[in-house]
Amino acid sequence: MKAIVFPGQGAQFVGMGKDLYDNYPLAKELFEKANEILGFRITDIMFEGTDEELKQTKVTQPAVFLHSVIKYLCLQGEEKPDMVAGHSLGELSALVAAEVLTFEDGLRLVATRAKAMQEACDMNPGTMAAIIALPDADVENACKTVSTDDNLVIPANYNCPGQLVISGHVGAVEKACELLKEAGAKRALILPVSGAFHSPLMMPAQQKLAEAIAATTFHEPKCAIYQNVDGKAHHEASEIKENLNQQLTHSVLWTQEVSHMIKAGATSFAECGPGKALQGMIAKIAKANDATVELGGLGD
Repeated sequence: MKAIVFPGQGAQFVGMGKDLYDNYPLAKELFEKANEILGFRITDIMFEGTDEELKQTKVTQPAVFLHSVIKYLCLQGEEKPDMVAGHSLGELSALVAAEVLTFEDGLRLVATRAKAMQEACDMNPGTMAAIIALPDADVENACKTVSTDDNLVIPANYNCPGQLVISGHVGAVEKACELLKEAGAKRALILPVSGAFHSPLMMPAQQKLAEAIAATTFHEPKCAIYQNVDGKAHHEASEIKENLNQQLTHSVLWTQEVSHMIKAGATSFAECGPGKALQGMIAKIAKANDATVELGGLGD
């Protein structure tokens, strides 16, 4: 069975999408439509801007979404995947691929999400840290030990065995990193992000995004979509909508998600979007499940 997966924020690079724009009339049409919807020429930044311009949240999230979705629409062809999934922001790309959302509605939700997350970061400053080479349970216990109601830290991204990202207030994240280094973490690295994504500090963003989601039509998916909040397959628009509502304040259960996809019969994973980060994660998850899977990029 074939799965297509979509990356999240952090995979962006200057020049992304230019080859699609130049070689596919559909891509050019969709990129220009995106410029109109967003109200600025995001293509100028994506194709020939600076790293700093591309790192702006209002640019980064739509840029990764556009590259991923337009690449999918141009290269996928008639053969549809058996299942799709996306890491954090990538879940919205997956929803377009599964025809739950239209291209236009997906982009509007991404733009709303990016703006709301930036405002939440300004309102509730926080940070994230990558913890390398420790069991998930050890990271979870450290977070529980450190976290308080007004100084919290939680496991945010279960990326793969031995790689878990924590998120929360700066002081709590730093304290958890100290504990985890003492516990034997190979690395406990504070990430260069502007806020505590996938934690309760994103509640103001979740509320704003929920209003936009409520006003958007969600269609029944054309294939199984696995979602971040529980890692499981979903087939009903109402469930998919509710899970997306909860995503910003909940952990991304990517390890569990890919494990469920493998157990459901996925033997081939094609990453669609900038970068190859998900392929490395999936390889480690497959190994932990004693499974052999085919990995690559869509169109490679």
